[in-house]
Amino acid sequence: MTTHFKSFGVIGAGAWGTAIAQAIARDGQSVLIWAREPEVAEAINSAHENTVFLKGVPLKPQIRATNRLEDLGACDAIFAVAPAQHTRATLRALKASLRPGTPVVLCSKGIELATARFMTDVLAEELPEAAPAVMSGPSFAIDVAKGLPTAVTLAMRDAALGTELIQAISTPTFRPYLGTDLLGAEIGGSVKNVLAIACGIALGKGLGRSAHAALIARGYAEMTRLALALGAEAETLTGLSGLGDLVLTCSSETSRNMSLGLALGKGEKLADVLDARNSVTEGVATAPVLRQLARAKGIEMPICEAVAAVIEGEITVDEAILALLMRPVGHEKVKA
Repeated sequence: MTTHFKSFGVIGAGAWGTAIAQAIARDGQSVLIWAREPEVAEAINSAHENTVFLKGVPLKPQIRATNRLEDLGACDAIFAVAPAQHTRATLRALKASLRPGTPVVLCSKGIELATARFMTDVLAEELPEAAPAVMSGPSFAIDVAKGLPTAVTLAMRDAALGTELIQAISTPTFRPYLGTDLLGAEIGGSVKNVLAIACGIALGKGLGRSAHAALIARGYAEMTRLALALGAEAETLTGLSGLGDLVLTCSSETSRNMSLGLALGKGEKLADVLDARNSVTEGVATAPVLRQLARAKGIEMPICEAVAAVIEGEITVDEAILALLMRPVGHEKVKA
């Protein structure tokens, strides 16, 4: 076991943040979770369970919670799991207490609405002294929290530091694979949420598994076009943070994004679905800003465009489906 990483901080006590804490906590390594809600921190510390966001999963004794973000400043590495639209504010609040060179691992998946910036850009702007990393891949929180086998990408430009970090957090059932393409890993994690909404809509409308498979394949082409146009590596999108995460998120109702699409396909109202949830569905915020980014860069992303139009209330689900089916067929090869 490495000696460099002994204490970890997790920003965000939702299901995914709690699951990450559970995965990396072990003898000789402590984890401190920052929870915005006092009752969540109290439950973690007293009952050793996140009774709000991850009920029914006993947490390891090495996990503690705090409502003071500055308490995380002394940690050897920090996993930033706040929702994408709140990431900038939490990173900014951490600045005064963060030690230079501390790895900050971005785990939220989305694009900032106000700026159309990816989380790696936000991190560079708010905490330029941090060592940036991205962790993304096919990983449902409940699977990770229960110790079921899971593999993810951990992308870090400093390969030596990334290798050391992976050695500190990996187990036989939680397997991070090292990459160096942070942007590619982040694009895969962001775009797949929007595509999962599309897949959910298709199944909710009863369009069948053939249409579902076609959406995954054509969505993967859209994701890859965006990645290539923005300077990411195509190989990253073939891996866990691209294709792997896309297949999982687009194929299970455990995905908040796919389940939202299913509800929309069955005729439910977006506002009603969101009001009934206590967690963030990242694809809802990502779709409009992704459409804006694609248009600005001249990148063809018709599935993501259709999802954004539905989310924004510009067209109905039926109109979106018809528009996609009436598009002229073209060459299958992915082009930037």
